[in-house]
Amino acid sequence: MQRVVSVVAHLGFRLQALPPALCRPLSCAQDVLRRTPLYDFHLAHGGKMVAFAGWSLPVQYRDSHTDSHLHTRQHCSLFDVSHMLQTKIFGSDRVKLMESLVVGDIAELRPNQGTLSLFTNEAGGILDDLIVTNTSEGHLYVVSNAGCWEKDLALMQDKVRELQNQGRDVGLEVLDNALLALQGPTAAQVLQASVADDLKKLPFMTSAVMEVFGVSGCRVTRCGYTGEDGVEISVPAAGAVHLATALLKNPEVRLAGLAARDSLRLEAGLCLYGNDIDEHTTPVEGSLSWTLGAVTSGCPSPSLKKNVAMGYVPCEYSRPGTMLLVEVRRKQQIAVVSKMPFVPTNYYTLK
Repeated sequence: MQRVVSVVAHLGFRLQALPPALCRPLSCAQDVLRRTPLYDFHLAHGGKMVAFAGWSLPVQYRDSHTDSHLHTRQHCSLFDVSHMLQTKIFGSDRVKLMESLVVGDIAELRPNQGTLSLFTNEAGGILDDLIVTNTSEGHLYVVSNAGCWEKDLALMQDKVRELQNQGRDVGLEVLDNALLALQGPTAAQVLQASVADDLKKLPFMTSAVMEVFGVSGCRVTRCGYTGEDGVEISVPAAGAVHLATALLKNPEVRLAGLAARDSLRLEAGLCLYGNDIDEHTTPVEGSLSWTLGAVTSGCPSPSLKKNVAMGYVPCEYSRPGTMLLVEVRRKQQIAVVSKMPFVPTNYYTLK
């Protein structure tokens, strides 16, 4: 068996921050890309747009990647993650449907509690990672990756039809909401000024529907992909620009793009589907718990001022402190196996 590990290397170890298969500059020759409700907003704020998983998204703004990354760690940043697939599973057999597709005990989730889970195939390989929330409104709210949009949607729709043919009560709706992620140590403080709900009562991986800056029907979930405290706000598309504009009026908040999001998640030890986990990886191997090995993600860490990477090696080489040779652009570099996360996470839990 091989096991996912993290490694730290000297500054000569250079790896691309974003997977080239998912991210490329815009060009006239490319396929038509989908746009989020904030597309024009990004352009107006200096967003450098790239193609990512079939969408046109900002890789960064006027701030450098490093400045944006560090601002998120020290203050808070606003990310547009509206490319993610948001679905609603409803009906009395909604839990039966979801538990037939994912690993995890969905039936035991409390009202408005969510969990990170995985779609798996019959061999145990990971089809995608996702968050499932058991809402108090009588449906499951599911967020999964844009790069697996068609695959995930077909998987769920096929299971809906199968259960409906058996007389089961279940249905599926794709939400066209925008999804904004406000991430960083001051995120809750910033958001609290715009909502009546007490965010101190909203711990990590729970959610509530509330009015945010006058926009009703927003689902605020205490989660994110940076390792910091923060929220993801599912907002009706028509209110997305208003909400983003209102948040930016607070000097604590800056816009951040894909580059910072990728380096932040890597420092936090969070896997990227398609790089660190895929259909050939089982949950055990992916530690959501090969030649000799393979690097799956890596970049310079703005927080540590070292290069960090995630990859797979045989178990006997996975002990922290183990010295490895990593080949980068045909040159061998010394790396050291490290515990993950590289940077401690700061998720908010009730004391």
